[in-house]
Amino acid sequence: MHSHACHTVATEVLSSAEAEAELAVLPEPEQLALLAAVEKLRVLGDQLPYPHSSAARGVHSGLRELRPRGGRSPRRAFDRRVGDRLVIGAIGPEAKHEHRGFIRPARAT
Repeated sequence: MHSHACHTVATEVLSSAEAEAELAVLPEPEQLALLAAVEKLRVLGDQLPYPHSSAARGVHSGLRELRPRGGRSPRRAFDRRVGDRLVIGAIGPEAKHEHRGFIRPARAT
């Protein structure tokens, strides 16, 4: 039996100052859930599948939402590819959970 090594190159994930500030005011369990989701994004990049990541509908082309706890978290991190990096521009509520609060972070990215 042959063994094959699988090499993945981590994706650089950057956060805007606004996203960092939004993360800092969340309750600790939500912060930890978002940070775990960001780590998955670093490892898998654009290949991070649903339910952990999905296209943000009806906002901007190329905008994605990072979905902590496989979508069960009431918070989302909104990211897009900029060159060879992924940039988190905002953190906000999940659209169904709080539609008005979703629009501002999604438009900010």
